[in-house]
Amino acid sequence: MNYDWLDLLSHGFLDLPWWGYVVVTLALTHVTIASVTIFLHRCQAHRGLDLHPAVSHFFRFWLWLTTGMVTKEWVAIHRKHHAKVETVDDPHSPMTRGIGTVMWKGTELYRAESKNEETLAKYGLGTPDDWMERNVYTRFSWEGVGLMVVLNVLLFGPIGLTIWALQMMWIPFWAAGVINGIGHYWGYRNFASADTSTNIVPWGFIVGGEELHNNHHAYGTSAKFSSRWWEFDLGWGYIRVLSALGLAKVRKVAPKLTMTSAKPAPDLVTLHAVITHRYAVATTYARTLKETCAAEIEALRTRVRSGELKGIEVPSLRRLKQWLSSEPSALPPAERASLATMLSQSKALAKIYAMREELSTLWTRSTESSEQLLARLQDWCQRAERSGIESLARFSLTLRRYA
Repeated sequence: MNYDWLDLLSHGFLDLPWWGYVVVTLALTHVTIASVTIFLHRCQAHRGLDLHPAVSHFFRFWLWLTTGMVTKEWVAIHRKHHAKVETVDDPHSPMTRGIGTVMWKGTELYRAESKNEETLAKYGLGTPDDWMERNVYTRFSWEGVGLMVVLNVLLFGPIGLTIWALQMMWIPFWAAGVINGIGHYWGYRNFASADTSTNIVPWGFIVGGEELHNNHHAYGTSAKFSSRWWEFDLGWGYIRVLSALGLAKVRKVAPKLTMTSAKPAPDLVTLHAVITHRYAVATTYARTLKETCAAEIEALRTRVRSGELKGIEVPSLRRLKQWLSSEPSALPPAERASLATMLSQSKALAKIYAMREELSTLWTRSTESSEQLLARLQDWCQRAERSGIESLARFSLTLRRYA
């Protein structure tokens, strides 16, 4: 009998080959990722979908076992991130705190903000507040993690401690570090949202679709994160399965842009489409004007090489496109100064940038009526088509196709 207990402690109830432990670890951590992206993020924080009570409670129980995170705390911190994005009040912005801090100390930032009662009271509304939440999941948040240790050792023996350690590291590294850090620092952008959010890769597998971070910031309440045909959101795949089984109901997805034949002049339908798809409009503007911007940059570089221009640093085309697809307030002061200097030396670039700024007023002037905004859009298109800048006129014709 003693030998049996010793053998059990050495191997656990499940004696697996080495690759079996790898598979088990990946499976367990992936369930945690699914719980975060489906339940905490898309359902609780942004209300993009509703989940069956049984599914919601499974996710809550699993997160209690594997992370010790409290739903209200996570939701409040994430909502504050969106409300205060990339300001000093953003709980985890690499723009204000540094990429290294967010990447490697994301958990510490989370814990510090979770103690802010003002944050929880203002941004944590609508989260679960039943008996289990108050008396178990919140009151004994880290006891669940302790129970997970015991279960892992019983099932897998001493190697269960290694599996447990990886479980504990998984969310802090991938979600707190990579998504909150790299997702605002490096990658590609489909939408010119008023922040630096990026899509890290177009295939959202490792963290369940959270890799498509720019898409999410553009349409925060959408239950679906992918937007291009070549992008894949694994979390959305799981939501579709749950919906087919009657265990989830999608409430919101990002609107799709519809194009029609060009109208003689923009109408109210065009205006509403431009406002709805404002981030896509700004990104398309930068792409359409790419060739003109490249020619102007080369002309400025020629003037610098000849000595005609001195004390000016000409940016790369990639940097200029970022400036064109970003709100001025999102640019660091040094970059705003560089942009102003460059625009003073190129009438074409100054015109392109000024027109971009005017276009953005269509979705920022909330006090104006639809008729006033439509008059602005019609005037903008007329001036763009008379500007003498072919790519600007071409973009105006594209806008007139929005439906």
